[in-house]
Amino acid sequence: MPVSRDTIELTVDGVWRGIRKLSALALFVFPFGMAFGVAAIESGLSIMQAATMSVLVFSGAAQFASLDLWSSASALSLMLVALAVSARHILLGASLSPWVNKLDRRRRLPALAMLSDPNFADSFNAFQKGERDIGRLVGGGLVLWMAWVAGTILGAVAGEQFADLERFGIDVLMPCYFAALVIAHWRNEWAGLMTVLPALAAGSVAISGTFLLPAGWAVVAAALAGGAVAGLMHGR
Repeated sequence: MPVSRDTIELTVDGVWRGIRKLSALALFVFPFGMAFGVAAIESGLSIMQAATMSVLVFSGAAQFASLDLWSSASALSLMLVALAVSARHILLGASLSPWVNKLDRRRRLPALAMLSDPNFADSFNAFQKGERDIGRLVGGGLVLWMAWVAGTILGAVAGEQFADLERFGIDVLMPCYFAALVIAHWRNEWAGLMTVLPALAAGSVAISGTFLLPAGWAVVAAALAGGAVAGLMHGR
C-alpha cells in the first residue's frame, strides 16, 4: 500500500489515542504480569531481575519460556528461546513497514520497541482505515508495557503470598489470551486457516515435545513449527 512520506507523523495526540484505545485491555495484562512476577521469584530470580526482564524484554511468552531454562541454560540458550518465541514480530514489523518505515530511524526504532500483538492489531487496522500517526502504535504499546511491568513488580514482591496461582485463575490467562487472538482472526475461511493451521502445528509440537525434548525446548520447537507453517502459507 503506497503511503506518502509527508502524511506519516508521531505526535503526543496519537500516543494518547493509543493509550485510550488499549487502556481497558491493559487491566487484563496486569494480573498476567503478576503471574510472571510470582513465577519468576519461584524460579530463582530476584525482584530486580524480574522487573528488569519485563522492562527490557516486554514479551510474556518469551519471558515465561525462559523461566524453565533460567537455572540450567546458558545466556545464549535463553536468547535463542526469546528469539524463537518472538520470531512472529518479524512478520508484524513487515506488515507495518509501509507506515513505520516512513519515519526516520531515530523515531522508528523506539516506536517498534513497543510492538506487541494487541497494539499491532489495533494500529494495523487503524492504519488501513487512514490513521497516519505512529503514536497510535506507541501509545497502545506503552500502556500495555506499563501494566506488564507494574504487574511483574507487584507479583514479585508478593511472590510468597500468591505462590498458588491456580486459586485465582491467573494460570488460565495466557491460554485464553492466545485463544482470543485465534478467534479474532476468523473473519473468513482463508483468514481462519491462516491463523488456525499454524496454531494447530505449534500446539501439536508443544504437546509432543513436552515428552520428547528437554525442559523448555518444547516451547522453542512449537514456535518454530508454527512460524514455519505460517511462513509457508503466507508464501502461497
